[in-house]
Amino acid sequence: MHKSIVVFEVEGGSDKYFDGHRKDTMPIVRAIQEAGWHSEVVYYRPEWADDLFDYVSSHFDAYISRVNPGNIPGGEKGYFDLLTRLAESGLVGMSTPEEMMAYGAKDALVKLNQTDLVPTDTAAYYDVKSFHETFPTSLSYGERVLKQNRGSTGSGIWRVRLEDQELAKSVEPGTALPLDTKLRCTEAVDNHTEIRELGEFMDFCDQYIIGDNGMLVDMRFMPRIVEGEIRILLVGPHPVFVVHKKPAEGGDNFSATLFSGAKYTYDKPESWQELVDMFAEARPVIAEKLGGDNIPLIWTADFMLDTAEDGSDTYVLGEINCSCVGFTSELDMGIQELVAKEAIERVEKAAS
Repeated sequence: MHKSIVVFEVEGGSDKYFDGHRKDTMPIVRAIQEAGWHSEVVYYRPEWADDLFDYVSSHFDAYISRVNPGNIPGGEKGYFDLLTRLAESGLVGMSTPEEMMAYGAKDALVKLNQTDLVPTDTAAYYDVKSFHETFPTSLSYGERVLKQNRGSTGSGIWRVRLEDQELAKSVEPGTALPLDTKLRCTEAVDNHTEIRELGEFMDFCDQYIIGDNGMLVDMRFMPRIVEGEIRILLVGPHPVFVVHKKPAEGGDNFSATLFSGAKYTYDKPESWQELVDMFAEARPVIAEKLGGDNIPLIWTADFMLDTAEDGSDTYVLGEINCSCVGFTSELDMGIQELVAKEAIERVEKAAS
């Protein structure tokens, strides 16, 4: 065993600081070094893939990927191929492409729609034809949220409702709405609203379905999102903190991103004990439905409040993120030490 962990990054992208790294990368590297192991950063470029494989596979026991998929030169396929080859050659992958796809893809919600975590009417469209056939009927049941698979920070996540409130009240559930029905569409990235016709809006959304890993998830709008989204950040199986993300007040606002003006409050997990316990209980089910209990190294689960039939609060899973979760504003919480400890434990367990 080399007692050595490499951290992958790519050059450029809006997540980099003036030293060329993500702000949370070097704290992870230093924490691994302080634990007595070797760690260093290497940059991925498609033309270096074979040399990177040779270097990393002969000098390291594991890799940690700190690459935002949107920043990968040449697209994610080449990078994912390299990570897969490294995992197959015996390195511990944190996280492997399979885990990123299983946990991080938006259709994870659809795979969980038979559990208590997600409404049963959550669906995914993998081709344009099924989207155009089904969505006009889906809208007859009430407000929906469409989520593209590739978006981050709320891009391509649309709250969709009928512009005509009288029509919304009178439409028979299960009826396909005509293509010229006027819709009120609000995008989560900045809470801007556009009035569009159903047919034209679906044509516009086709871009999210076409291409590698393209899909659209269609789920009911949760009106209590205005009370905020509740995110659990975990390192492996351990909840580290809960952040309550409250959208900016007023208008059509529903986005919980900082960019859109949402306010963030950081709490200890015990402040949300009921939610944390519920998620811990559900984790084996999540692992089973999403394929294997190789849970990501650093990941988040986002929940929205809902109301049970008896009036009590319940929680609905909105999404899981694990491809490159940042914790730059929480570096004083010592998360980097937890990441180092968990990563080293995984390597030692694999070696034993």
